[in-house]
Amino acid sequence: MTAPASTATKVRAPRAPRRPADRIFSGSTVVAGGLILAILAAVAIFLVVQSIPAVVADPADISLSGFPDSFWQYVGPLAFGTVYAAALALVMALPVAIGIALFISHYAPRRLAAGLGYVIDLLAAVPSVVFGLWGSIVLAPAVQPVYAWMADHLGWFPLFAGPVSGTGRTLLTASIVLAVMILPIITALSREVFLQTPTLHEEAALALGATRWEMIQVAVLPFGRPGIISASMLGLGRALGETMAVALVLSPALVINPAILTSTNSSTIAANIALRFPEAHDIGINTLIATGLVLFVITLVVNSIARVVINRRKAFSGAN
Repeated sequence: MTAPASTATKVRAPRAPRRPADRIFSGSTVVAGGLILAILAAVAIFLVVQSIPAVVADPADISLSGFPDSFWQYVGPLAFGTVYAAALALVMALPVAIGIALFISHYAPRRLAAGLGYVIDLLAAVPSVVFGLWGSIVLAPAVQPVYAWMADHLGWFPLFAGPVSGTGRTLLTASIVLAVMILPIITALSREVFLQTPTLHEEAALALGATRWEMIQVAVLPFGRPGIISASMLGLGRALGETMAVALVLSPALVINPAILTSTNSSTIAANIALRFPEAHDIGINTLIATGLVLFVITLVVNSIARVVINRRKAFSGAN
């Protein structure tokens, strides 16, 4: 005999009525998200509209000293210096930041970890002009003998080729200052990510006989990799847009020079805008705004690449 067809229908559970507070909160989040997109679009439109006159203008009409034959010859060295200095700063700051974050989260006693965390957070609040003054007055003279030694012994490598700057105010000095500035950001975010590692993962690794460092390698770092990338991109964004610290250390020059110990290094876009804006007028202002558009695009591209990398690594982070 065949079983009779079931006539039962699925009954959906009644949805609870939404409270007014829930509606207000949901609506406010939508408005906040839309407001962010609107502000970003408004900034982009402003930069594009104000940049068009500079791109199509005759170079002879641009009121900026030392302006070359075209806008792209002007912004090219500045873009190179911006990306170069920020990349050097990230290379120097990232290993130190991860080491400090691991020490605070997994090695230091609780009282010491709390004190170090407070100091790191306080360091992030120091104004950039203070870092710039420290870099130009204290750091540059102190590292100049080190630069001379590096040029004498490592000058065969193009990165450390001479002639060495006599003041120590080089691209490497500016990168060190930027590294110190982004160090608290990367450290604080990495520390919080490491503290979110599931305890069961850590205890399982230790139960299998792993040392503390091996446990960090197999449990903490894989789990925190997306967070490390996000923290690095935030620090890189801070370094790309930094103005006063670089302006106080570097002297502006429209050159593309990979050597980091000489005094003829390209300035950054943000520092160049700060230094040239008081003397600019008419099309010169539009030219500086156009360089700001280039910096905006660079930052957007860097963040987009970071988002793609994070999405690819998400499945292997341990967070799932």
